[in-house]
Amino acid sequence: MVYPPVYPREQKVKTMTRYPKSGKGSKWTIKELAAIKPEWKGDTLSDGEGLSGEVRFSGSVSIHFRYAFKWADKVAWHYCGAYPANDMTTIREERDKARALVKAGIDPRANKKVVKIEAQAAIVEVIRADEQKRTEALTFNDLYKVWIKDGVNRSDGNKYITQSFGKHAIPVLGNIEVRHLTENHLRDVYRAIIAAGKTATAVELSKDIGQMLRWAEKRKPWRALLIDGNPAELVVIKQLVPNDYTKERKRQLSIEEIIKLQTIFETTAQNYADAAQKIGTERSLKKEAQIALWLCLGTICRIGELLMTEWKHVNFEQRTWFIPAANTKGERGRKCDQLVYLSDFTLDQFKQLHVLTGDSEWAFPARYKEGHVCEKTVSKQVGDRQVKFKSRTRKLKCRVENNSLVVGDEEWTPHDLRRTGATLMQKLKVSREVVNLCQNHVIGSKVDRVYLLDDYADEKREAWNKLGDRLEAILSASNVVSLKSA
Repeated sequence: MVYPPVYPREQKVKTMTRYPKSGKGSKWTIKELAAIKPEWKGDTLSDGEGLSGEVRFSGSVSIHFRYAFKWADKVAWHYCGAYPANDMTTIREERDKARALVKAGIDPRANKKVVKIEAQAAIVEVIRADEQKRTEALTFNDLYKVWIKDGVNRSDGNKYITQSFGKHAIPVLGNIEVRHLTENHLRDVYRAIIAAGKTATAVELSKDIGQMLRWAEKRKPWRALLIDGNPAELVVIKQLVPNDYTKERKRQLSIEEIIKLQTIFETTAQNYADAAQKIGTERSLKKEAQIALWLCLGTICRIGELLMTEWKHVNFEQRTWFIPAANTKGERGRKCDQLVYLSDFTLDQFKQLHVLTGDSEWAFPARYKEGHVCEKTVSKQVGDRQVKFKSRTRKLKCRVENNSLVVGDEEWTPHDLRRTGATLMQKLKVSREVVNLCQNHVIGSKVDRVYLLDDYADEKREAWNKLGDRLEAILSASNVVSLKSA
């Protein structure tokens, strides 16, 4: 085994003799310290008055100084710093402080720990104060971003909430700090929406903001910001809406209006076909949209469910249309499949539609992308053709705006056809329970739904056939009968 060479101490001492005052109680000069070589590693240098330094080498020479003092009848050491990381003036001042503490009966080592703890506590306090400052600055928009991500999950993927908040709430409330949000801020938003003629939107927005703030009340850091109370709880939306406002729509089409709708479709299509100059001539509603409206009326389904239909779910031989639970409306866990039995009327509508879109997997395929059309497509087309009932301040881009589908004194929507068909069923003496089942409503108690499992298939088939026969009679009748006398 080969051992490293050992340098005799005499050689190191001999080197130190170049500085006769060094190591004999006199202070070391910067020049002397700079001349110390790596070979001195492990040696101790005395700087006087209890201060001594150990020479260390790790790529470069450094000297670690300690102050020696007597404590409890034993020699103790207080670290004063390393040179050249610290200058000698600072190291000696640290020695002087330690010496003064010893003279005052204080152990400088313990004092050093106390100072360190206090410094750490000060840092923590600064961090805490900074966090508190950032927390207090959190805004309505900051809360909304967290809530929309972690606090709510609607069946539409939060699409409606995102549009509603983005259009009405965030532009006005977004930069307001949550701790400064008041009931007056909320009232001003709701009143502005109501003044624009969108009472239902204001009501829904008030519910959503209330839900968001109740969610925030239970969680940090929002809970502390709402310590003075939830401002949404102080706003009674009923006091802001018009006295004649009712949430439930009761619009249904009379038999005269149903016949008029058919006449509009036929007349506009014929006029366009006969026009020598097509440009400027009003075109009828697209045939696929017309069929969608008749299917809504004849199956009393929701327009969104219909527009998501895949052809694999329509069985012409068995005369059925299957609606998977994923496409239906309802709370998570309570959605259920629906099997619609097609009458002659609705079967014929699906057959007409199949001629138009049968080469696609979708009954209502999108034009410029894969998949079905947007669930709101037909509703927008119907609304755009009843513009007299709208309060629009500007023309919408790439949208038709006329009054070609006005059939009465009130605006109607595709969903009103669902109500109209259900009412016609009721007039045809179909039981309330079967009408609700045809609309895929959840009925009965939880116990009923567990133990009464008959799907009323025969009753529903009969109800849809009665409705289909009635609609065929209405659309081919020469005498107009009101819905009330039907």
